[in-house]
Amino acid sequence: MDENVLEQVYQEKLEERIIAQIAKDKDISLAKAMHIYYGSDLAEKIHNGVEGIQYLDYRVLAQILEETEAEIFLGN
Repeated sequence: MDENVLEQVYQEKLEERIIAQIAKDKDISLAKAMHIYYGSDLAEKIHNGVEGIQYLDYRVLAQILEETEAEIFLGN
């Protein structure tokens, strides 16, 4: 596997863990958590590798999402 493939696999697993953490923290379905995550600015930052944010722990990233984009949870 080349570096790009490894990075993509890592990112996919990270997103799965973030979504599961959101569902657990908010006591919501995985489908709702997925909708919240993929509608967030954080998802875009992780996808684009902004400032290495994708290397933070998934629990920290879920907490960052809850703190910085609280409004995204209101409509869901």
